Amino acid sequence: MSNKQIGEALNGQIAAEFASWYSYLAMSTWCSEQELSGCAGWLRAQAQEEYTHAMKIYDFLLDRGVCVSFTKIDPPRDSFASIVEVFDWALHQEQENTRRIDSLFQLAMEQKAFASLIELQWFVTEQVEEEKTARANLARIKMVADDPAAILDFDNTLSERTPPLDTTPQ
Repeated sequence: MSNKQIGEALNGQIAAEFASWYSYLAMSTWCSEQELSGCAGWLRAQAQEEYTHAMKIYDFLLDRGVCVSFTKIDPPRDSFASIVEVFDWALHQEQENTRRIDSLFQLAMEQKAFASLIELQWFVTEQVEEEKTARANLARIKMVADDPAAILDFDNTLSERTPPLDTTPQ
């Protein structure tokens, strides 16, 4: 990869993906403390996905001979007023990630960094799915927010997600 700017931007995205990983772990912890084990498990699996996304970019940079740099990750938000707020935060986080991916894609287009464009296409598609899922989870929890039994049903539904066992990027 000859473009220093795109390499730096991709390194920044690694940090952003790890920050999302950390954030989903914090959300999972909050849910565990509230005895919402299904939500906690779902969010922990989501954290694993974010880790995998970071490693996908990490491997891409190494494969292209670009130095991987590491930056400090700030502590994530770990306090929420309700389960609705947790899933609202998850959607906000995904929307921010989409914005970053879109900016990276635009930069790669401007710099004619074709290999990066191809790599980033996967992330563009992934973010459509991530936002769709986050939006659906938020809508569902908002519908039942005032009904403790329905929240438990929602929690039970989320417990059906099986976390990825292999965190090696594909």
